[in-house]
Amino acid sequence: MSNSSKGLLKFITCGSVDDGKSTLIGHILYNSKLIYADQEQALILDSQVGSCGGKIDYSLLLDGLMAEREQGITIDVAYRYFSTDKRSFIVADTPGHEEYTRNMAVGASYADLAIILVDASKGVLVQTRRHMRICSLMGIKYFVFAVNKMDLINYNFERFIKISEEIKQFSEGLGIEDIIIIPVSATEGDNLINCSEKMSWYKGPSLIEYLEDVDVEDNKPEKGFYMPIQRVCRPDYSFRGFQGQIESGEISIGDKVTILPSGEAAVVKSIHICDKKSDKAFMGQPVTIQLDHEVDVSRGCVITHDAGIKTAKKITATLLWLDDVKLTFGMDYWIKIGTKMVPAVVTAINHKIDVNTGELLKASNAERNEIVRCQITLSEEIVLDEFNKHKTLGSFILIDRISHATSACGIVERLDSKENNTVIFTDGEKSVTVRIFDSFYYHTDIMSVLRHSRNDEVYYCGDALPLKGECFEYPESFDIEVEGIGYANIRNGIFIGFGPHESSYPLLNIDGIEFENGRLGNFTKYRHIVVWE
Repeated sequence: MSNSSKGLLKFITCGSVDDGKSTLIGHILYNSKLIYADQEQALILDSQVGSCGGKIDYSLLLDGLMAEREQGITIDVAYRYFSTDKRSFIVADTPGHEEYTRNMAVGASYADLAIILVDASKGVLVQTRRHMRICSLMGIKYFVFAVNKMDLINYNFERFIKISEEIKQFSEGLGIEDIIIIPVSATEGDNLINCSEKMSWYKGPSLIEYLEDVDVEDNKPEKGFYMPIQRVCRPDYSFRGFQGQIESGEISIGDKVTILPSGEAAVVKSIHICDKKSDKAFMGQPVTIQLDHEVDVSRGCVITHDAGIKTAKKITATLLWLDDVKLTFGMDYWIKIGTKMVPAVVTAINHKIDVNTGELLKASNAERNEIVRCQITLSEEIVLDEFNKHKTLGSFILIDRISHATSACGIVERLDSKENNTVIFTDGEKSVTVRIFDSFYYHTDIMSVLRHSRNDEVYYCGDALPLKGECFEYPESFDIEVEGIGYANIRNGIFIGFGPHESSYPLLNIDGIEFENGRLGNFTKYRHIVVWE
Protein backbone atom coordinates (compact mmCIF):
# COMPACT_ATOMS: atom_id res chain seq x y z
CA MET A 1 0.00 0.00 0.00
CA SER A 2 1.37 3.41 -0.92
CA ASN A 3 1.88 6.12 1.63
CA SER A 4 -0.80 8.28 0.12
CA SER A 5 -3.38 5.52 0.47
CA LYS A 6 -2.67 5.05 4.17
CA GLY A 7 -4.64 8.22 4.91
CA LEU A 8 -5.29 9.80 8.29
CA LEU A 9 -3.74 8.17 11.36
CA LYS A 10 -5.52 8.71 14.69
CA PHE A 11 -3.37 7.84 17.68
CA ILE A 12 -3.05 8.52 21.39
CA THR A 13 -0.19 8.92 23.81
CA CYS A 14 -0.67 7.27 27.19
CA GLY A 15 1.24 5.77 30.10
CA SER A 16 1.89 6.59 33.72
CA VAL A 17 2.01 10.12 35.11
CA ASP A 18 5.13 12.15 34.25
CA ASP A 19 6.36 9.69 31.62
CA GLY A 20 6.69 12.58 29.15
CA LYS A 21 3.67 12.20 26.88
CA SER A 22 2.96 15.90 26.33
CA THR A 23 6.67 16.67 25.98
CA LEU A 24 7.08 14.01 23.30
CA ILE A 25 4.23 15.29 21.12
CA GLY A 26 5.18 18.91 21.73
CA HIS A 27 8.77 18.23 20.62
CA ILE A 28 7.57 16.49 17.45
CA LEU A 29 5.40 19.50 16.59
CA TYR A 30 8.25 21.90 17.34
CA ASN A 31 11.00 20.05 15.45
CA SER A 32 8.73 19.39 12.47
CA LYS A 33 8.07 23.16 12.20
CA LEU A 34 4.37 22.45 12.63
CA ILE A 35 3.59 25.45 14.86
CA TYR A 36 3.10 29.12 14.01
CA ALA A 37 5.73 31.74 14.74
CA ASP A 38 3.66 33.39 17.46
CA GLN A 39 3.12 29.98 19.12
CA GLU A 40 6.86 29.38 19.10
CA GLN A 41 7.56 32.79 20.65
CA ALA A 42 4.89 32.25 23.33
CA LEU A 43 6.34 28.82 24.08
CA ILE A 44 9.81 30.26 24.60
CA LEU A 45 8.49 32.98 26.91
CA ASP A 46 6.27 30.61 28.92
CA SER A 47 9.16 28.20 29.37
CA GLN A 48 11.17 30.89 31.19
CA VAL A 49 8.85 30.68 34.21
CA GLY A 50 8.58 26.91 34.24
CA SER A 51 10.62 24.17 35.88
CA CYS A 52 12.95 23.41 32.96
CA GLY A 53 15.74 25.78 33.96
CA GLY A 54 15.15 28.07 31.01
CA LYS A 55 15.04 25.27 28.43
CA ILE A 56 12.02 24.97 26.17
CA ASP A 57 9.19 23.08 27.88
CA TYR A 58 7.57 21.34 24.92
CA SER A 59 4.68 20.04 27.03
CA LEU A 60 3.24 23.57 27.16
CA LEU A 61 2.14 23.19 23.54
CA LEU A 62 -0.46 20.67 24.72
CA ASP A 63 -1.07 21.38 28.42
CA GLY A 64 -3.31 24.41 28.07
CA LEU A 65 -5.19 24.39 31.38
CA MET A 66 -3.78 26.52 34.19
CA ALA A 67 -4.01 23.56 36.58
CA GLU A 68 -1.99 21.45 34.14
CA ARG A 69 0.78 24.01 33.95
CA GLU A 70 0.85 24.56 37.69
CA GLN A 71 1.07 20.82 38.51
CA GLY A 72 3.10 19.75 35.48
CA ILE A 73 0.59 17.02 34.58
CA THR A 74 -2.02 16.48 31.88
CA ILE A 75 -5.64 16.53 33.07
CA ASP A 76 -7.82 16.88 30.01
CA VAL A 77 -7.37 15.15 26.64
CA ALA A 78 -5.56 17.49 24.23
CA TYR A 79 -6.25 16.87 20.53
CA ARG A 80 -3.82 18.13 17.91
CA TYR A 81 -3.88 17.90 14.13
CA PHE A 82 -0.65 17.91 12.16
CA SER A 83 0.71 16.54 8.91
CA THR A 84 4.00 15.66 7.22
CA ASP A 85 4.82 15.16 3.56
CA LYS A 86 3.69 11.55 3.84
CA ARG A 87 0.67 11.56 6.12
CA SER A 88 -1.85 13.47 8.22
CA PHE A 89 -2.31 12.81 11.94
CA ILE A 90 -4.70 13.48 14.79
CA VAL A 91 -3.14 12.84 18.19
CA ALA A 92 -4.90 12.70 21.54
CA ASP A 93 -2.52 13.47 24.40
CA THR A 94 -4.15 11.73 27.37
CA PRO A 95 -3.55 12.13 31.11
CA GLY A 96 -1.46 9.57 32.97
CA HIS A 97 -2.69 10.20 36.50
CA GLU A 98 -5.05 7.51 37.85
CA GLU A 99 -7.51 10.25 38.86
CA TYR A 100 -8.13 11.00 35.17
CA THR A 101 -8.30 7.47 33.77
CA ARG A 102 -11.79 8.16 32.40
CA ASN A 103 -10.32 10.92 30.21
CA MET A 104 -7.67 8.52 28.92
CA ALA A 105 -10.37 5.95 28.06
CA VAL A 106 -12.20 8.57 26.00
CA GLY A 107 -9.07 9.18 23.94
CA ALA A 108 -8.47 5.45 23.48
CA SER A 109 -11.98 4.89 22.18
CA TYR A 110 -11.31 6.84 19.01
CA ALA A 111 -7.72 5.83 18.19
CA ASP A 112 -6.23 3.39 15.68
CA LEU A 113 -2.82 3.23 17.38
CA ALA A 114 -1.45 3.83 20.86
CA ILE A 115 1.94 5.24 21.81
CA ILE A 116 2.57 4.05 25.36
CA LEU A 117 5.43 5.82 27.10
CA VAL A 118 7.61 4.07 29.65
CA ASP A 119 10.03 6.00 31.86
CA ALA A 120 13.42 4.33 31.32
CA SER A 121 14.44 5.14 34.90
CA LYS A 122 11.29 3.59 36.43
CA GLY A 123 10.25 0.82 34.05
CA VAL A 124 6.71 -0.50 33.52
CA LEU A 125 4.40 0.77 36.30
CA VAL A 126 0.90 -0.22 37.41
CA GLN A 127 -0.72 2.69 35.56
CA THR A 128 1.25 1.76 32.43
CA ARG A 129 -0.24 -1.73 32.59
CA ARG A 130 -3.71 -0.33 33.23
CA HIS A 131 -3.46 1.86 30.14
CA MET A 132 -2.28 -1.10 28.07
CA ARG A 133 -5.32 -3.10 29.18
CA ILE A 134 -7.69 -0.21 28.48
CA CYS A 135 -6.25 0.27 24.98
CA SER A 136 -6.62 -3.44 24.31
CA LEU A 137 -10.16 -3.36 25.72
CA MET A 138 -11.02 -0.50 23.34
CA GLY A 139 -9.92 -2.59 20.36
CA ILE A 140 -6.59 -0.91 19.58
CA LYS A 141 -4.36 -3.41 17.79
CA TYR A 142 -1.25 -1.35 16.99
CA PHE A 143 1.10 -0.33 19.81
CA VAL A 144 4.27 1.73 19.91
CA PHE A 145 6.17 1.54 23.20
CA ALA A 146 8.37 4.60 23.53
CA VAL A 147 10.97 3.99 26.24
CA ASN A 148 11.46 7.63 27.19
CA LYS A 149 14.06 9.58 29.18
CA MET A 150 16.93 7.52 27.79
CA ASP A 151 19.15 10.57 28.43
CA LEU A 152 18.62 10.12 32.19
CA ILE A 153 20.16 6.62 32.09
CA ASN A 154 22.99 7.64 29.72
CA TYR A 155 21.36 5.78 26.82
CA ASN A 156 22.06 2.45 28.50
CA PHE A 157 21.43 -0.46 26.10
CA GLU A 158 21.12 -3.14 28.81
CA ARG A 159 18.43 -1.15 30.64
CA PHE A 160 16.49 -0.75 27.39
CA ILE A 161 16.65 -4.50 26.70
CA LYS A 162 15.41 -5.30 30.22
CA ILE A 163 12.41 -2.98 29.86
CA SER A 164 11.71 -4.35 26.36
CA GLU A 165 11.53 -7.90 27.70
CA GLU A 166 9.09 -6.80 30.40
CA ILE A 167 6.92 -5.07 27.78
CA LYS A 168 6.91 -8.10 25.48
CA GLN A 169 6.00 -10.46 28.31
CA PHE A 170 3.04 -8.32 29.39
CA SER A 171 1.93 -7.77 25.78
CA GLU A 172 1.82 -11.52 25.16
CA GLY A 173 -0.53 -11.89 28.12
CA LEU A 174 -2.89 -9.37 26.52
CA GLY A 175 -2.67 -11.00 23.11
CA ILE A 176 -1.10 -7.87 21.58
CA GLU A 177 0.79 -8.85 18.43
CA ASP A 178 1.63 -5.71 16.46
CA ILE A 179 4.13 -3.84 18.65
CA ILE A 180 7.36 -1.91 18.18
CA ILE A 181 9.64 -0.64 20.97
CA ILE A 182 11.61 2.58 20.33
CA PRO A 183 14.12 4.19 22.75
CA VAL A 184 13.60 7.97 22.83
CA SER A 185 14.31 11.15 24.73
CA ALA A 186 11.37 13.53 24.49
CA THR A 187 13.28 16.49 25.94
CA GLU A 188 16.42 16.03 23.80
CA GLY A 189 14.58 14.89 20.67
CA ASP A 190 16.47 11.59 20.28
CA ASN A 191 14.79 9.16 17.84
CA LEU A 192 11.73 11.37 17.46
CA ILE A 193 12.22 12.80 13.96
CA ASN A 194 15.56 11.25 13.02
CA CYS A 195 17.54 8.36 14.46
CA SER A 196 19.96 9.52 17.15
CA GLU A 197 23.71 8.93 17.02
CA LYS A 198 23.65 8.66 20.83
CA MET A 199 21.86 5.30 20.43
CA SER A 200 23.72 3.84 17.47
CA TRP A 201 22.87 0.38 18.79
CA TYR A 202 19.21 0.96 17.83
CA LYS A 203 18.64 -0.03 14.19
CA GLY A 204 14.91 0.61 13.86
CA PRO A 205 12.99 3.64 12.54
CA SER A 206 12.50 6.90 14.39
CA LEU A 207 9.09 7.47 15.93
CA ILE A 208 7.76 9.77 13.20
CA GLU A 209 9.16 7.51 10.46
CA TYR A 210 7.24 4.58 11.89
CA LEU A 211 4.03 6.60 12.24
CA GLU A 212 4.29 7.76 8.62
CA ASP A 213 4.64 4.21 7.28
CA VAL A 214 2.51 2.02 9.58
CA ASP A 215 -0.54 0.50 7.92
CA VAL A 216 -3.41 0.33 10.40
CA GLU A 217 -5.97 -0.93 7.93
CA ASP A 218 -7.85 -3.82 9.57
CA ASN A 219 -6.95 -7.07 7.85
CA LYS A 220 -10.28 -8.50 9.00
CA PRO A 221 -13.00 -6.00 8.05
CA GLU A 222 -16.36 -6.30 9.72
CA LYS A 223 -18.85 -8.51 7.93
CA GLY A 224 -21.55 -6.96 5.76
CA PHE A 225 -23.17 -3.52 5.75
CA TYR A 226 -24.83 -1.84 8.70
CA MET A 227 -25.82 1.68 9.71
CA PRO A 228 -27.33 2.66 13.08
CA ILE A 229 -30.08 5.20 12.48
CA GLN A 230 -29.48 8.54 14.17
CA ARG A 231 -32.41 10.48 12.78
CA VAL A 232 -35.48 10.14 10.60
CA CYS A 233 -35.57 12.98 8.05
CA ARG A 234 -39.04 14.08 6.93
CA PRO A 235 -38.81 17.53 5.25
CA ASP A 236 -42.20 17.07 3.55
CA TYR A 237 -44.88 14.45 2.92
CA SER A 238 -43.10 13.09 -0.18
CA PHE A 239 -39.77 12.17 1.39
CA ARG A 240 -38.79 9.99 4.35
CA GLY A 241 -35.08 9.29 4.78
CA PHE A 242 -33.01 7.56 7.43
CA GLN A 243 -29.81 9.28 8.45
CA GLY A 244 -26.67 7.87 10.03
CA GLN A 245 -23.04 6.96 9.49
CA ILE A 246 -22.13 3.75 7.69
CA GLU A 247 -20.11 1.67 10.12
CA SER A 248 -19.22 -1.23 7.83
CA GLY A 249 -19.43 -2.23 4.18
CA GLU A 250 -21.08 -0.34 1.34
CA ILE A 251 -24.60 0.18 0.02
CA SER A 252 -25.99 0.76 -3.49
CA ILE A 253 -29.32 1.73 -4.95
CA GLY A 254 -31.38 -1.41 -5.49
CA ASP A 255 -29.81 -3.35 -2.59
CA LYS A 256 -32.19 -5.29 -0.39
CA VAL A 257 -31.75 -4.43 3.29
CA THR A 258 -33.22 -5.55 6.61
CA ILE A 259 -34.39 -3.24 9.37
CA LEU A 260 -33.57 -4.44 12.87
CA PRO A 261 -34.99 -5.19 15.39
CA SER A 262 -38.30 -5.51 13.46
CA GLY A 263 -36.81 -7.71 10.73
CA GLU A 264 -38.71 -5.88 7.96
CA ALA A 265 -37.17 -6.02 4.48
CA ALA A 266 -36.96 -3.15 1.99
CA VAL A 267 -35.04 -2.00 -1.08
CA VAL A 268 -32.80 1.09 -1.20
CA LYS A 269 -34.56 3.68 -3.40
CA SER A 270 -32.07 6.56 -3.15
CA ILE A 271 -28.85 7.54 -1.37
CA HIS A 272 -28.01 11.13 -0.41
CA ILE A 273 -24.59 12.31 0.73
CA CYS A 274 -25.02 15.84 2.06
CA ASP A 275 -27.19 17.55 -0.57
CA LYS A 276 -26.15 15.33 -3.49
CA LYS A 277 -27.56 12.04 -4.73
CA SER A 278 -25.23 9.09 -5.14
CA ASP A 279 -25.45 5.57 -6.51
CA LYS A 280 -23.25 4.17 -3.74
CA ALA A 281 -22.02 4.97 -0.26
CA PHE A 282 -19.15 3.51 1.77
CA MET A 283 -18.00 2.92 5.34
CA GLY A 284 -17.40 6.14 7.26
CA GLN A 285 -19.74 8.29 5.18
CA PRO A 286 -22.72 10.06 6.77
CA VAL A 287 -25.70 9.41 4.49
CA THR A 288 -29.46 9.61 4.13
CA ILE A 289 -31.07 6.44 2.78
CA GLN A 290 -34.58 6.37 1.30
CA LEU A 291 -36.37 3.02 1.07
CA ASP A 292 -38.90 1.85 -1.51
CA HIS A 293 -41.82 1.68 0.95
CA GLU A 294 -42.83 2.84 4.40
CA VAL A 295 -41.35 0.87 7.30
CA ASP A 296 -41.53 1.37 11.05
CA VAL A 297 -38.09 2.82 11.78
CA SER A 298 -36.85 5.22 14.46
CA ARG A 299 -33.62 6.29 16.11
CA GLY A 300 -31.78 3.25 17.50
CA CYS A 301 -32.84 0.89 14.72
CA VAL A 302 -30.22 -0.49 12.35
CA ILE A 303 -30.26 -0.87 8.57
CA THR A 304 -28.21 -3.92 7.65
CA HIS A 305 -27.34 -6.26 4.80
CA ASP A 306 -25.50 -9.61 5.20
CA ALA A 307 -23.87 -8.50 8.48
CA GLY A 308 -25.20 -11.28 10.71
CA ILE A 309 -26.14 -8.79 13.42
CA LYS A 310 -28.43 -10.05 16.18
CA THR A 311 -30.81 -8.77 18.84
CA ALA A 312 -30.53 -9.65 22.51
CA LYS A 313 -31.73 -8.65 25.94
CA LYS A 314 -28.96 -10.20 28.07
CA ILE A 315 -25.22 -9.80 27.59
CA THR A 316 -21.95 -10.71 29.25
CA ALA A 317 -19.64 -7.69 29.16
CA THR A 318 -16.27 -6.39 30.28
CA LEU A 319 -16.44 -2.96 31.98
CA LEU A 320 -13.98 -0.25 32.90
CA TRP A 321 -15.69 1.28 35.95
CA LEU A 322 -15.33 5.07 35.97
CA ASP A 323 -17.67 6.25 38.71
CA ASP A 324 -16.75 7.27 42.27
CA VAL A 325 -19.78 5.30 43.47
CA LYS A 326 -19.00 1.57 43.63
CA LEU A 327 -20.61 -0.79 41.14
CA THR A 328 -22.72 -3.47 42.80
CA PHE A 329 -24.99 -5.99 41.13
CA GLY A 330 -28.64 -5.04 41.11
CA MET A 331 -27.97 -1.40 40.26
CA ASP A 332 -29.68 0.03 37.18
CA TYR A 333 -28.39 2.44 34.53
CA TRP A 334 -29.01 3.71 31.06
CA ILE A 335 -27.03 1.69 28.52
CA LYS A 336 -26.14 3.34 25.19
CA ILE A 337 -25.16 1.04 22.31
CA GLY A 338 -24.86 2.60 18.87
CA THR A 339 -27.67 5.14 18.72
CA LYS A 340 -29.99 3.23 21.10
CA MET A 341 -30.35 3.99 24.80
CA VAL A 342 -32.47 1.84 27.15
CA PRO A 343 -32.58 1.04 30.89
CA ALA A 344 -30.38 -1.84 32.02
CA VAL A 345 -29.50 -3.68 35.25
CA VAL A 346 -26.17 -5.21 36.22
CA THR A 347 -27.44 -8.60 37.35
CA ALA A 348 -24.13 -10.22 38.32
CA ILE A 349 -20.44 -9.43 38.72
CA ASN A 350 -18.44 -12.46 37.65
CA HIS A 351 -14.92 -11.31 38.53
CA LYS A 352 -12.37 -8.50 38.52
CA ILE A 353 -9.27 -8.50 36.35
CA ASP A 354 -5.97 -7.79 38.10
CA VAL A 355 -4.30 -5.05 35.99
CA ASN A 356 -0.82 -6.37 36.78
CA THR A 357 -1.18 -10.10 36.27
CA GLY A 358 -4.46 -10.54 34.43
CA GLU A 359 -5.60 -12.88 37.22
CA LEU A 360 -9.36 -13.25 37.65
CA LEU A 361 -10.39 -12.21 41.16
CA LYS A 362 -13.65 -12.95 42.95
CA ALA A 363 -15.70 -9.78 43.28
CA SER A 364 -19.04 -8.52 44.53
CA ASN A 365 -18.43 -4.88 43.56
CA ALA A 366 -16.07 -2.68 41.58
CA GLU A 367 -14.40 0.60 42.43
CA ARG A 368 -13.20 3.36 40.12
CA ASN A 369 -10.68 2.34 37.43
CA GLU A 370 -11.21 -1.38 38.02
CA ILE A 371 -11.96 -3.74 35.13
CA VAL A 372 -14.70 -6.33 35.70
CA ARG A 373 -16.60 -9.01 33.81
CA CYS A 374 -20.34 -8.83 34.50
CA GLN A 375 -23.79 -9.74 33.25
CA ILE A 376 -26.26 -7.07 32.16
CA THR A 377 -29.98 -7.37 31.46
CA LEU A 378 -31.64 -4.74 29.25
CA SER A 379 -35.24 -3.61 29.50
CA GLU A 380 -35.93 -4.80 25.94
CA GLU A 381 -34.25 -6.60 23.08
CA ILE A 382 -32.09 -4.24 21.04
CA VAL A 383 -29.69 -4.55 18.11
CA LEU A 384 -26.16 -5.41 19.21
CA ASP A 385 -23.32 -7.85 18.62
CA GLU A 386 -20.05 -9.07 20.06
CA PHE A 387 -17.32 -6.42 20.00
CA ASN A 388 -14.87 -8.59 18.04
CA LYS A 389 -17.46 -8.89 15.25
CA HIS A 390 -18.97 -5.39 15.04
CA LYS A 391 -17.29 -2.68 17.12
CA THR A 392 -19.97 -0.01 17.01
CA LEU A 393 -22.71 -2.40 18.13
CA GLY A 394 -20.40 -4.18 20.58
CA SER A 395 -19.22 -1.18 22.60
CA PHE A 396 -21.32 0.83 25.04
CA ILE A 397 -21.41 3.17 28.00
CA LEU A 398 -23.42 2.97 31.21
CA ILE A 399 -25.02 6.24 32.33
CA ASP A 400 -26.19 7.02 35.85
CA ARG A 401 -29.96 7.52 35.67
CA ILE A 402 -29.93 10.26 38.33
CA SER A 403 -26.76 12.30 37.71
CA HIS A 404 -26.51 11.41 33.98
CA ALA A 405 -22.76 10.96 34.44
CA THR A 406 -20.97 8.25 32.48
CA SER A 407 -20.41 5.46 34.99
CA ALA A 408 -18.61 2.91 32.81
CA CYS A 409 -17.50 2.05 29.32
CA GLY A 410 -17.43 -1.52 28.12
CA ILE A 411 -17.60 -4.09 25.37
CA VAL A 412 -19.98 -6.96 24.68
CA GLU A 413 -18.21 -10.28 25.12
CA ARG A 414 -21.18 -12.58 24.57
CA LEU A 415 -24.89 -12.45 23.82
CA ASP A 416 -26.85 -14.52 26.32
CA SER A 417 -29.76 -15.68 24.22
CA LYS A 418 -30.70 -18.51 26.57
CA GLU A 419 -31.63 -18.35 30.23
CA ASN A 420 -28.40 -18.49 32.19
CA ASN A 421 -27.82 -20.02 35.60
CA THR A 422 -30.71 -22.45 35.49
CA VAL A 423 -31.52 -25.80 37.09
CA ILE A 424 -33.21 -28.36 34.84
CA PHE A 425 -35.00 -31.58 35.77
CA THR A 426 -35.30 -34.10 32.94
CA ASP A 427 -36.29 -37.73 32.49
CA GLY A 428 -34.81 -37.89 29.01
CA GLU A 429 -38.08 -37.02 27.27
CA LYS A 430 -39.58 -34.20 29.30
CA SER A 431 -37.70 -31.40 31.05
CA VAL A 432 -38.50 -28.39 33.20
CA THR A 433 -36.50 -25.35 34.32
CA VAL A 434 -36.79 -24.59 38.03
CA ARG A 435 -35.37 -22.01 40.40
CA ILE A 436 -35.48 -23.82 43.71
CA PHE A 437 -31.83 -23.70 44.77
CA ASP A 438 -31.27 -19.95 44.42
CA SER A 439 -29.83 -17.82 47.22
CA PHE A 440 -31.21 -14.51 48.44
CA TYR A 441 -29.05 -11.75 49.94
CA TYR A 442 -29.90 -8.43 51.48
CA HIS A 443 -27.34 -6.02 50.01
CA THR A 444 -26.69 -3.19 52.47
CA ASP A 445 -25.15 -0.86 49.85
CA ILE A 446 -28.32 -0.66 47.78
CA MET A 447 -30.78 -1.76 50.49
CA SER A 448 -32.34 -4.44 48.30
CA VAL A 449 -32.86 -8.19 48.31
CA LEU A 450 -30.89 -9.75 45.43
CA ARG A 451 -31.24 -13.19 43.95
CA HIS A 452 -28.23 -15.33 43.07
CA SER A 453 -28.92 -18.21 40.70
CA ARG A 454 -26.85 -21.35 40.54
CA ASN A 455 -24.62 -22.27 37.62
CA ASP A 456 -26.27 -24.22 34.82
CA GLU A 457 -27.08 -27.68 36.20
CA VAL A 458 -29.08 -30.64 34.84
CA TYR A 459 -30.52 -33.37 37.09
CA TYR A 460 -31.64 -36.68 35.63
CA CYS A 461 -33.80 -39.37 37.23
CA GLY A 462 -31.86 -40.89 40.12
CA ASP A 463 -29.69 -37.81 40.79
CA ALA A 464 -29.32 -36.55 44.36
CA LEU A 465 -30.24 -32.89 44.90
CA PRO A 466 -28.44 -30.23 46.98
CA LEU A 467 -31.33 -29.65 49.37
CA LYS A 468 -29.34 -27.69 51.96
CA GLY A 469 -27.11 -24.68 51.46
CA GLU A 470 -26.06 -21.43 53.08
CA CYS A 471 -29.33 -19.73 52.16
CA PHE A 472 -31.83 -22.56 51.70
CA GLU A 473 -33.01 -25.85 53.19
CA TYR A 474 -35.68 -27.96 51.51
CA PRO A 475 -37.46 -31.05 52.91
CA GLU A 476 -36.25 -34.51 51.90
CA SER A 477 -39.39 -35.19 49.89
CA PHE A 478 -41.71 -32.80 47.96
CA ASP A 479 -43.34 -32.27 44.56
CA ILE A 480 -42.98 -29.40 42.08
CA GLU A 481 -45.98 -28.44 39.98
CA VAL A 482 -44.99 -28.21 36.31
CA GLU A 483 -47.54 -26.67 33.94
CA GLY A 484 -48.27 -28.93 30.99
CA ILE A 485 -46.31 -31.88 32.43
CA GLY A 486 -47.67 -32.64 35.87
CA TYR A 487 -45.42 -32.90 38.90
CA ALA A 488 -41.69 -33.42 39.43
CA ASN A 489 -41.29 -35.89 42.30
CA ILE A 490 -38.42 -35.58 44.79
CA ARG A 491 -38.18 -38.43 47.27
CA ASN A 492 -35.54 -38.76 50.00
CA GLY A 493 -33.45 -36.08 48.30
CA ILE A 494 -33.51 -37.77 44.87
CA PHE A 495 -35.33 -36.70 41.69
CA ILE A 496 -37.28 -39.83 40.70
CA GLY A 497 -39.10 -38.44 37.64
CA PHE A 498 -42.46 -36.90 36.74
CA GLY A 499 -45.63 -38.37 38.23
CA PRO A 500 -48.76 -37.60 40.30
CA HIS A 501 -48.73 -35.44 43.40
CA GLU A 502 -49.12 -37.20 46.73
CA SER A 503 -50.91 -35.00 49.27
CA SER A 504 -48.67 -36.16 52.09
CA TYR A 505 -45.76 -34.21 50.58
CA PRO A 506 -45.34 -30.43 50.31
CA LEU A 507 -46.23 -28.98 46.87
CA LEU A 508 -44.02 -26.22 45.44
CA ASN A 509 -44.12 -24.22 42.22
CA ILE A 510 -41.04 -23.89 39.95
CA ASP A 511 -39.82 -20.92 42.03
CA GLY A 512 -39.80 -22.99 45.22
CA ILE A 513 -42.84 -21.30 46.76
CA GLU A 514 -45.17 -23.71 48.62
CA PHE A 515 -48.87 -23.98 47.93
CA GLU A 516 -50.75 -23.75 51.23
CA ASN A 517 -54.50 -24.40 51.17
CA GLY A 518 -54.60 -23.67 47.47
CA ARG A 519 -52.59 -20.42 47.80
CA LEU A 520 -48.93 -19.60 47.52
CA GLY A 521 -47.13 -19.50 50.84
CA ASN A 522 -44.20 -17.44 52.07
CA PHE A 523 -41.21 -17.71 49.72
CA THR A 524 -38.84 -17.67 52.71
CA LYS A 525 -40.22 -20.93 54.09
CA TYR A 526 -37.50 -22.96 52.39
CA ARG A 527 -35.11 -20.06 51.82
CA HIS A 528 -33.21 -17.76 54.12
CA ILE A 529 -32.13 -14.20 53.40
CA VAL A 530 -28.63 -13.43 54.57
CA VAL A 531 -26.85 -10.07 54.73
CA TRP A 532 -24.29 -9.52 51.98
CA GLU A 533 -20.92 -8.63 53.48
